[in-house]
Amino acid sequence: MPAIHPETEDERLTRILKRVRKIELITRGMVKETLGGAYHSRFKGQGIEFDDFREYQPGDDVRFLDWNVTARLNEPFVRKYIEERELTVMLVVDVSGSGEYSSQEDSKRERAAEVAAVFAFSAVQNQDKVGLILVSDQVEHYLPARKGSSHALRCLRDILNNTPKSRQTDLTPALDLALERVAHRALVVVVSDFFTPDQNWEKSLRALAAKHDVVAAQITDPCEWQLPDTGRVCLADPESGEQYIVNTSNPEVRRRYAERLSDRQESLNKMLRKNAVERLDVRTNDDYVPALKAYFRSRKRRKRG
Repeated sequence: MPAIHPETEDERLTRILKRVRKIELITRGMVKETLGGAYHSRFKGQGIEFDDFREYQPGDDVRFLDWNVTARLNEPFVRKYIEERELTVMLVVDVSGSGEYSSQEDSKRERAAEVAAVFAFSAVQNQDKVGLILVSDQVEHYLPARKGSSHALRCLRDILNNTPKSRQTDLTPALDLALERVAHRALVVVVSDFFTPDQNWEKSLRALAAKHDVVAAQITDPCEWQLPDTGRVCLADPESGEQYIVNTSNPEVRRRYAERLSDRQESLNKMLRKNAVERLDVRTNDDYVPALKAYFRSRKRRKRG
């Protein structure tokens, strides 16, 4: 049997850069052809800075009629505002150990990078800022929000290239940092499998969602949703390293696994709904574009605090 040589740092960097380029090509085209306009219509701001008055035109929002000017000039006039265009998109990406799992061509980390890139390049096309927080059970990396394609590409490279100090998951530190560092209205995209040991991060999520528009992009692999019937197998927890011998041929074992996973998912869904956080379901074997289009085109807006 031939010896297996570990990947050198140069080989690893070359592989990552190739992956970055591939994701860039995929997502840039997708944004330009399919998602960019939907993103713009979803997040186009109604400015808050008064600019001038102008005559009313059919289709104008009657809420902006200025009755004093209208009465004085005997013609309907509306208040004109400078459109509040700039939005910050803050990407919070889970880089804990469970993201390395893959039964498909892409690992969950790679699919997470692709989804994050869609939001990043949508922001670039819309002249918005994009920033990045990588999290395990601690903040692994923070990149302040800036504009431009080169900055979006750096976010993408950092997601794929980061070697986390911890393999555990706790979203609290990243959510708290996003709340602390992002002062104005923002879209915060939390990209994770949400396989956390508990939901002790709900308080931080609630505070963040009260101020910003938060979306949870859940990245999962199809093989995580049910145990295959393959006899006795050794299962390893990618975050704790613990190993378990499981008889997957036992129907009761498979049933309990599916039931436990269903309960955990329902608990997550309930928490997100309670805090007005929309969830995107992204599987490593499925096309995620329809879910993103549906989200971008949604006109529901939460009342901000």
